[in-house]
Amino acid sequence: MSKKVRKKKSFWKRVRFNYKLLFLNESTLEEVWSVRISQLSGFIVLLFFAVTLITLTALIIILTPIRNYLPGYLDMEVRNEIVRNAMRADSLEAVLQMHSVYLKNVSDIMTGNIQIDSVRSGDSTAFISANYDIMRSDREADFVNMYEEEEKYNLTNLPSNDDVLADGVFFYKPVNGVISSHYDGERQHFGVDLVAAPKENVMATLDGIVVYTGFDPEFGNVIALQHRNGFLSIYKHNEALLKATGDRVIAGEAIAIIGNTGELSTGPHLHFELWHHGETINPEEYIAF
Repeated sequence: MSKKVRKKKSFWKRVRFNYKLLFLNESTLEEVWSVRISQLSGFIVLLFFAVTLITLTALIIILTPIRNYLPGYLDMEVRNEIVRNAMRADSLEAVLQMHSVYLKNVSDIMTGNIQIDSVRSGDSTAFISANYDIMRSDREADFVNMYEEEEKYNLTNLPSNDDVLADGVFFYKPVNGVISSHYDGERQHFGVDLVAAPKENVMATLDGIVVYTGFDPEFGNVIALQHRNGFLSIYKHNEALLKATGDRVIAGEAIAIIGNTGELSTGPHLHFELWHHGETINPEEYIAF
């Protein structure tokens, strides 16, 4: 028998060898409880315990609201509620400013620092809104519906402001990943390649309108969004597209699933491009990946 075979038999004999664990009464030395266990059975028990613990943890995260506190699990409903709360806060701030102006005018009138007849021009609360709730006729409703359908793909409906810094534009990161290839205009690589986990959501970088969805032999499934300020974002090599042409999206909304489609793709990743008024720009100058 060779030395290698003897070592193999010795290993299995040692692993399967049973050990006896005794529990004795300290006073009488009477055997209270005992158990026989081998290294192999002990390893199996520990493995079963670890798998059970991991499974229970995963079920707790998936089936309970605790998942909302983990990065990447913030759903669209919670995000919309955050946006609505921010809008309410802005509205309350505007109301407080109006009340502050009103009280200042009243105080100036009582102290004689301002004439009563000038209050209407100096007090923003003196403006009377002519926004009356008038019921539409059937003809007017049909016309409005027809006009909205015709203007669905009209990109001029988006607010426009070329002064990006003054407007405070914030770009949402399209995917949580690592840059594998940077922007390089000289070799006509007009974007960045982001490697991420398979089936990861691809998100809109700004509010906008979907202006193109389709399949390209080289770039796979492609989706393009038109944004205000003249920005256009393009997302390539997707596994699946979640939006259709003409859909309006908000920043951070899932629009596609990252994939490995197209002849130029070498693995699951997102090729992301950013254009401004028809000129390609480096996304890394606007987004912290």
